[in-house]
Amino acid sequence: MFRTIRRRLFILLLWFAAASALLVILFRWVPPPGSMLMVERKIESWFDGKPIDLRRDWVSWDELPDDLKVAVIAAEDQKFAGHWGFDIPAIRKALAHNERGGSLRGASTLSQQVAKNLFLWSGRNWVRKGLEVWFTGLIELFWPKQRILEVYLNSVEWGNGVFGAEAAARQHFGVPAARLSRQQAALLAAVLPNPRHWSPARPSRHVDSRAGWIRRQMNQLGGSSYLKQL
Repeated sequence: MFRTIRRRLFILLLWFAAASALLVILFRWVPPPGSMLMVERKIESWFDGKPIDLRRDWVSWDELPDDLKVAVIAAEDQKFAGHWGFDIPAIRKALAHNERGGSLRGASTLSQQVAKNLFLWSGRNWVRKGLEVWFTGLIELFWPKQRILEVYLNSVEWGNGVFGAEAAARQHFGVPAARLSRQQAALLAAVLPNPRHWSPARPSRHVDSRAGWIRRQMNQLGGSSYLKQL
């Protein structure tokens, strides 16, 4: 009996591994129609009794402004071009910080955030973290860095019901993503830690200060020339 259960579990795991790998390979070329985070937000709105309209329009790599690409890297993952999906030193620092108590600190790379937003659900339990490692590995294996950043910028949350750079640019600044200024790009990147409560269009002193720091980091990274490394 136990041997039969183990065999069935093993077969189930093989099917999951194959299906998830094929899905990641498909999204290497096909724009994802949505994300699990979008599904999660929609379900949350039903339970809260506050329906939301999800807004998202896919924008290709060439149409995304270089300033926004670099701003997001500067804000979220400055080692993006060089790592294989995980920033080990940052993870160690975050673990040490969290063990000392206080506010929890994360160390997710852009690749990990894509894996979580696209395929998984929110939360910090070990099952989700394990699946995040799996999908992050697949993404890094099958996608070039440009594709990872392209999918990230088209799926990241930038407000209640607002997903992706195009919807964010139009919602917060009234322009298409391609026409975002350097300052607007920095402000969008600045709110990413808390996009449903911080406004890039009406920035608080903290958000404005963080945007200034991001602009300085963009200069240190080399601006748009950094993108040639991807």
